Amino acid sequence: MLPNLDEIGRRRRLLGMSQKELAKLSGVSQSMIAKIESGRISPSYQKTKAIFDMLESLERRDQLKAKDVSHGKVVGLQALEPVAKGVRVMRETGFSQLPIFSGSQVIGSLTEKVILQSLMSTTNRDELSKQPVEKIMDEAFPTVSEETPLTTVSALLQYEPAVLVAKRGRVFGIITKADLLKVVGKRS
Repeated sequence: MLPNLDEIGRRRRLLGMSQKELAKLSGVSQSMIAKIESGRISPSYQKTKAIFDMLESLERRDQLKAKDVSHGKVVGLQALEPVAKGVRVMRETGFSQLPIFSGSQVIGSLTEKVILQSLMSTTNRDELSKQPVEKIMDEAFPTVSEETPLTTVSALLQYEPAVLVAKRGRVFGIITKADLLKVVGKRS
C-alpha cells in the first residue's frame, strides 16, 4: 500500500529537492508534481508508485550506514585467553563487551554481565580468572555488512550489547549504543 499523496511534498522538501528535480528523476512532469501536491489531481497508480519509489531511493541514499559509525579497531580476545585478561582489557579500554575470536572467526562474546554472573556462581575467584574465556562466553554479537542501514543496527542494539560490522566475511568494525548516541549528538 502506498503512502498518502500528502507525503510527496513533505518528503520532497525534507530531501531539499525542487518539484522539477523530483519530476525529472521520477519520469513525470513538474506540473504533475505541482498538481499532486496541491491536491488538484489524483495520479495513476503507476505514476504514484514511480514518485514514491524515487523518494524512497533518495531517502535511503542519504541514510547513515553501519560503516559510517563503526569503530575501525575491534578489540577482542582469543577463546583460550584467561578471563583475567578480559577483565584487564575491559578496564584499560573502557569497553563493557568484547568479541571472542578463534583465529579471525568470531565465536562468542564476553560482557561485564557474563563475568559478574560467573563470579556470583563460583566460590573460587582465582580459578575463574584463570579459566579461558571460551568457558564463560556468551553468544556472538550479530554481524552486519558495512552497507546495513543504521536503523537496522539500532533495532539490533535494542536486544544486543554490540553489533559487529564485516566486509567480505572479515570483521572490521563494532558498533555499540554509545556510538549511536554520538551520532545523535553530531546531528543536533
